[in-house]
Amino acid sequence: MELNIKNLFYGLQQQMQQRLETNRGFISHPGSKGDTLETNWKNLLCDYLPQRYSVDSAFIIDCQNNISEQIDVVIYDRQYSPFVFNQDGVKYIPAESVYAIFEVKQDISKDYIIYAAEKAESVRKLQRTSAPIPHAGGYYEPKPLNKIIAGILTVSSVWTPGLGESFKTHISALSGDQKLDIGCSLNAGAFKFDDENQLIISTTEESLIFFFLNLLIELQKLGTIPAMDILKYAESLESI
Repeated sequence: MELNIKNLFYGLQQQMQQRLETNRGFISHPGSKGDTLETNWKNLLCDYLPQRYSVDSAFIIDCQNNISEQIDVVIYDRQYSPFVFNQDGVKYIPAESVYAIFEVKQDISKDYIIYAAEKAESVRKLQRTSAPIPHAGGYYEPKPLNKIIAGILTVSSVWTPGLGESFKTHISALSGDQKLDIGCSLNAGAFKFDDENQLIISTTEESLIFFFLNLLIELQKLGTIPAMDILKYAESLESI
């Protein structure tokens, strides 16, 4: 018996599309509709990403008491993160622990692309630390900070075609801390920028498998997060 990975993802994409379209049609409250959309994307990533990655909605903080805007989907390290604050269900994650962030919307549009870019910037501009790593013979040098992947996840697009020239113009206009690296619009296609900064767009039929496999590739490139300099966070305490 053989398992066809492509068909497995096609089926998964159809399930997601049906579930999200049903929710869009029957849930009228904007907040509840948005929460349901976020939950479906988070559940998908939790189910299929390796267990080394955790997925939540959260605020991102740094050692200088700065905080990002609330991020819909954060992929972060839990195994090597010394702390993640959970205050009445609201999570606060150290910037050093973050691998990727995503804004979740019903549709992809110019305004939402800009909104997602501003969210990405609010995380990427945070101060991150990297400490020496002890080993039997001494210390390894602090690991360089990893790139934080940023993107957008939607059900559909306001444009026709969904990821056509209008989309390409607006997504390619972003740069620096506002750049969106990868994303998926289930009913329109998925996209990513490659290592040469060339924009690649999938077919509509392969939007989910394209997004997920390319996200895995980008996460693998990052490896393990740098060791956090905990003393930098402790400097706010009078006793230390």
